Amino acid sequence: MLIAGNWKMNTDVDSGTELAADIAAAVKKSDLGTVALAVCPPYVSLTSVREALGETSVALGAQNVHHEDEGAFTGEVSAKMLLSAGCSHVIVGHSERREYFSESNQDIQQKVAQARANGLVPILCVGETKAERDAGDAKNVVEQQLRGGLAGVDFGAPDDLVIAYEPVWAIGTGDTATPDQANEMHAFIRGLLDDLYSSAFADDVHILYGGSMKPHNAEELLSQPDVDGGLVGGASLDAESFIAIAEHGASIQAGA
Repeated sequence: MLIAGNWKMNTDVDSGTELAADIAAAVKKSDLGTVALAVCPPYVSLTSVREALGETSVALGAQNVHHEDEGAFTGEVSAKMLLSAGCSHVIVGHSERREYFSESNQDIQQKVAQARANGLVPILCVGETKAERDAGDAKNVVEQQLRGGLAGVDFGAPDDLVIAYEPVWAIGTGDTATPDQANEMHAFIRGLLDDLYSSAFADDVHILYGGSMKPHNAEELLSQPDVDGGLVGGASLDAESFIAIAEHGASIQAGA
């Protein structure tokens, strides 16, 4: 199980470093079993967050990456830069990138390929809007995003890829997919990965739920058979809440 925190455009260097230190301290006090953690702060805090995480096993991720190695791309950040800052993961194709920055499936595929080529684990985000779900088009949208984002990209092992299902209508709204809705889509995504790669690969890829996961609903969501963790937004900005979600995951795994 993987619990990843997406800090989005929140925290500055000082507050982000403090948050990372609080998470590191909480991790040392908690028995999280085999639950893995990752945090994805803003670019400016990557180095200081890495230092604050210290010797913990919490992985460091970025929120975006450019598809070229280097060049005249003012304001962009390359995979090699992320690696030099200590990153092991990178979020790709978040719904906010799709909506506000007009990233297409082709754009996202190039970023997935670039991350993979440089040894970064892409956290590929897929998910439908409320209008698409209401129109009965949710699975079609997710399939297009998944197939488009992964087209032509090979992965050596399931640990080289993470998928995050984020129903857009549940991000930052306080609404959450029901456990049944989440699991149904996760199972659908796993079936697509089976078709694209293999059943063994699909079985072991982490498919995270991302959509207003909080401590109060984490247990119910994480208990679903095809939910392998969470991509956590607002709750990841508070160390206590973030660790509480991870502890729910650890409790579920211990009782499995």
